[in-house]
Amino acid sequence: MRKIYILPNLFTTASLFCGLLAIVNIFEGQYELACTLILISIVMDALDGRIARLTRTQSSFGLNYDSLSDIVAFGVAPAMLIFTWLQAISDASSHRVATGVSILFAICGALRLARFNVQVIKEERKKFVGLPIPAAAGAVVATFLTLWKSGLLFDQEDSFVFRLLPLLFIGLSCLMVSNIPYPSWKRIDLERRKPFDYLVAIIIVICLIVALWQFRPQILFLGFWSYVCWGILGSLLHLHRPNEETFSQAPRRE
Repeated sequence: MRKIYILPNLFTTASLFCGLLAIVNIFEGQYELACTLILISIVMDALDGRIARLTRTQSSFGLNYDSLSDIVAFGVAPAMLIFTWLQAISDASSHRVATGVSILFAICGALRLARFNVQVIKEERKKFVGLPIPAAAGAVVATFLTLWKSGLLFDQEDSFVFRLLPLLFIGLSCLMVSNIPYPSWKRIDLERRKPFDYLVAIIIVICLIVALWQFRPQILFLGFWSYVCWGILGSLLHLHRPNEETFSQAPRRE
């Protein structure tokens, strides 16, 4: 059997463990704990790649193992959360909506990861092509927690919430398999020297998070959905730039 690197794969295993445990808690009705476990899995997923790059322990085994872990933690677990959520706030006739939306999310997540494994070497070093599946899962969890704290999570009388949520989740699914570029946190180089202002900015952000800890669902909601919208807005702005450049470079008639 070929040798593997232990340290980064331990973090990947921790991410997978949290994802599986989140699914178990969803079945048991412990939704808030399940959301917390998915968020922890997002942190573990971010650390395993960073550690692999810092220690130069990257491998094809780690890449594929990470994708298998991601489909469970960020594909299946959020899909189960979506299904349970939509089914609880809908009537019997809308059961198919909950089933279809949750399955679509998981399948698009799997397609996103498969494409990432193929394109990671050439195209996805500086940017992601399509919404990363951890960000999509984070947006689902942040929305869940925000509505949970506001008391609107399982409000069957609020038909607007039920009509909006499937559209949001379908939109996240489509963004994962789209060609919209998203900024990659892999470009953040923390091991090299940075200006002193970087350290001050990081400390200020940490202090703000601690001070506003009671509003963490709203902070997560704002953070994840800002990232989701960032790619869409950037893509829309990019569509107008070529037209402007072509117009400015067009030959003038004398």
